[in-house]
Amino acid sequence: MNDIIRKDDIPSTKTLSKYGVSAIGFGAAGIFLSLLNTISAAPVLGFIAGGIVCLFGIGALSSKDPTDKKAGMVITAAGALTIISKIGIPFISGLSGFLLGAGAFGLIALGIVNAVKFFIGLKKRS
Repeated sequence: MNDIIRKDDIPSTKTLSKYGVSAIGFGAAGIFLSLLNTISAAPVLGFIAGGIVCLFGIGALSSKDPTDKKAGMVITAAGALTIISKIGIPFISGLSGFLLGAGAFGLIALGIVNAVKFFIGLKKRS
């Protein structure tokens, strides 16, 4: 990250690829959470979508890779929040909807930050 701040340094290919992949991953995850939050408004579809997302998260938790386990925890939590939002208790439904929306916004923001770092580094290389 230091190579982006200093003007005379040219970022390595590994650094640029890390920023590019992170930008795409964070952006896609943010869009996915936003869609999940929207789908959770439907009565039956919210339960089904939340359950499917929880199953994917549990599958990722069974991996041996620590990065996959972290992603699995986040995915399982998003699915659980979607299911919890369907319980019908106004406070819990509102809180889970807020958390999904805030998470989506944060992930999209991180994607944009990494995309900007990628393009700044790419410009320095040319």
